Amino acid sequence: MSNQLHRRDWLKQTALATLGMGFSLNSLGGEDYLPKSYGSESGLLNLGSNENPYGLSPFAKKAIADMIGTAHRYQYNIPGLQTFKQELADYYGVTADHILVTPGSGEALSLLARHFSKGNLVTANPTFGILPNTAKKIGVEVKEISLDSEKVHDLNAMLRAIDERTAQVYICNPANPTSTMLKPAVLKSFCEEASKRTMVSIDEAYIDFLDAPDNESMISLVKAGNPNIIIIRTFSKIHAMAGMRIGFVIADPKTIKDLQSNYFGSSNFSLSALSMAAAMASLKDSSHSNSSKMKNAEARDFTYKSLQQMGYRCIPSYTNFLFFNLKEYKGDFAKDMMAKNVVLRSSEQPDGKWARVSIGTIDEMKQFMKLMKSLNT
Repeated sequence: MSNQLHRRDWLKQTALATLGMGFSLNSLGGEDYLPKSYGSESGLLNLGSNENPYGLSPFAKKAIADMIGTAHRYQYNIPGLQTFKQELADYYGVTADHILVTPGSGEALSLLARHFSKGNLVTANPTFGILPNTAKKIGVEVKEISLDSEKVHDLNAMLRAIDERTAQVYICNPANPTSTMLKPAVLKSFCEEASKRTMVSIDEAYIDFLDAPDNESMISLVKAGNPNIIIIRTFSKIHAMAGMRIGFVIADPKTIKDLQSNYFGSSNFSLSALSMAAAMASLKDSSHSNSSKMKNAEARDFTYKSLQQMGYRCIPSYTNFLFFNLKEYKGDFAKDMMAKNVVLRSSEQPDGKWARVSIGTIDEMKQFMKLMKSLNT
């Protein structure tokens, strides 16, 4: 027991020490730059990365096991993987020429920022950080449009911000970190108008947590022939493949060709054979995705109601995380929770302090709420 406690204390101190080495818990919209959980033995409750706590589909696990015997081969030398892009295209009702597969959607977002760098970027604030932060790093002017009072994208303000120099508009829907969503008809109208003037990139990482009819993808605009719409998707969330790094872009074939020739020439080569096999299998296991979605909704509703009962303003969530106001909390909430072995995000916003907490299992969220209640006693 003493050895276990010693290891837990060491891991906790290690995680806290990372805060002094450039890591931050104050970037609300993102999963990077976090102290990492080293497993359940560390005692850390990781509610900071929007991961699916229910793990891979049994189909995906079997696919990985079956692929182990050929994992010494490059993926292009494994016959069973040669249909991957076509299977993905068939699933989403497009052609293979509409798809670019990347090692995680984060890589796609970063490289989209570089590709559309000759002009300014219009996006929300706060939003998922990879694309706008990459743009800033390479000197692109980023027009950050504040969310409305309900923490939803202010589409009218974003339209007004587009000018003759705008190279790209970026929208994360459902939104990270605020967990809000735009109704499909509203977003579609915006995309149709904005795409007359610039490229529009829609990040749909969390769309699989939505119920019909709100889960309508903007892929329909690409299928209708709109050349200025880009859709970014990932297997990290509902498919629970965050550690396997596989995402994809759906866009007009010419856009895909331009991206491949300029930046993504070797992206497919960068994919793991095991990840590709798991992704193909996971697409065929809707029961597991639906189960993850239902369990997430149960734990999310419990946490939402519990926070409301404690007097916190909690934004209605359509994702696997919650965004809530910290009222008059003194100090650094995320750092203080880290000291209690809970990893989450918090930040000072113009209208006060806010936190983003990922939805774990129902037992993990009950544990989290016990800690929240202890703050008020």
